[in-house]
Amino acid sequence: MLFSSTIFLFLFLPIVIGLYYFAKEEYRNCLLLVASIIFYAYGEPKLVFLLLVSVLFNYIISIGIDKADGNIKVKKGLLVFAILVNIGALFVCKYLNFTIEIVEKLLGDILEHIPVALPLGISFYTFQIISYLVDVYRKDIKVQKNIINFALYVTFFPQLVTGPIVRYKTMAQDLENRKESFDDVCAGIRRFLVGFCKKVILANNLGIIAEYAFRIDNYGNLPVVTAWVGAISYTLQIYFDFAGYSDMALGLGRIFGFHFEENFNYPYAAKSFTDFWRRWHISLSSWFRDYIYIPLGGSRVSKGRLIFNLLVVWTVTGIWHGAAWNFVVWGVLYFVCLVIEKNLIHPERMKSKLLIQGYRIITLLGVNFLWVFFNARAEYGMSAVRRGAGYCLSMVGLNDNPFFAQEIMFYFQQYGWFLFFGILAATPLAVKLKAVFAKKRIANAIWEVAASVSLAVCFLYSVANLVMGSHNPFIYFNF
Repeated sequence: MLFSSTIFLFLFLPIVIGLYYFAKEEYRNCLLLVASIIFYAYGEPKLVFLLLVSVLFNYIISIGIDKADGNIKVKKGLLVFAILVNIGALFVCKYLNFTIEIVEKLLGDILEHIPVALPLGISFYTFQIISYLVDVYRKDIKVQKNIINFALYVTFFPQLVTGPIVRYKTMAQDLENRKESFDDVCAGIRRFLVGFCKKVILANNLGIIAEYAFRIDNYGNLPVVTAWVGAISYTLQIYFDFAGYSDMALGLGRIFGFHFEENFNYPYAAKSFTDFWRRWHISLSSWFRDYIYIPLGGSRVSKGRLIFNLLVVWTVTGIWHGAAWNFVVWGVLYFVCLVIEKNLIHPERMKSKLLIQGYRIITLLGVNFLWVFFNARAEYGMSAVRRGAGYCLSMVGLNDNPFFAQEIMFYFQQYGWFLFFGILAATPLAVKLKAVFAKKRIANAIWEVAASVSLAVCFLYSVANLVMGSHNPFIYFNF
């Protein structure tokens, strides 16, 4: 069930909110758990059992890890066993056939592809469960002995299939002793609507431009201007798509009294590649930092070991996003950029404003090119990596492709405003303007009224688009 769907917006969500605030406090977690299972079963009626088995298995294992505190071998053995089982389930569902393809290329057709469905959100809830188990093992958190509360932590519908990857310590207090308030509900609704409009108005319409450019099969016929417009549109689409869903998740959580941490912080305003990943999908990048990078030694190691640690982290980051070579290449290219940045460029040492702004532009261009590989698909007899490389070559005119073609003007006429407002909305301009208006009471009141009216208009426009059945994909459902 998509957040940006009429059945969720006008049926599922109002019913759940109504029942939640009608129910007694002691039954609210149980109600949210049932709602979360129904939400997941709507899209995955069979695979919901895999989710429930995962919940039960990891609940039992976590209790075992806690009780084995006096026996380090048993404790560590249970943790390793649980991690292997969780990663194993993720591997079978998501990476088994990709591995079989690799074996076939190396050894021939000795294995057969196995029809395996990819459960929605498995990459998210697997990492969420592993973080919980490791934190219990480290004694960073207390084990949750109430199975209802543990199951709700894993399956809570606002972040189950789209993230963010919520740490247990973020939800622990709210799971057992939260206090909902009218202000929280209002703030949550507002945040949800902002994310909803980002998704439906900006991401969906920018996706139409991107799809047009990326679907051109002969890169010799892909004009430079069209290639750039398509790449920029996808760069904005994936941001508003995922950041919009994160906003909706944070807003929904707050409606029910949960306070999640931010998942995006204007990543396209980053000063460097390192800064970009401090701002983009924060819950994932911090997960890799805390559970892979630091355990490997982090940055407090020799230069050679640091490079190895970064290679491991970014290869896994690429693979997490998808079972295809273009994701691996995407991750490895980020590794190359970060190694060069940390060892040769050192942007944090720059003093000149010209250099700082210049490197900011280089970072943004690099991110844009790398999203091309991320979005490349194996089609028309070409691998995803070749398509990504071919598209990038067309962006710089190295495919004997023309500079401009008239067809792109149709998309400018139809969707140019979405591109313009998308670029503005990807910057912290609104935040800075709000801070300026907040200094004076009347100006602040005018700002708040204008913002509320604008949000209401955008919401009605978004709903109209959904009712008319407009283009409504979600990129991160694939992960």
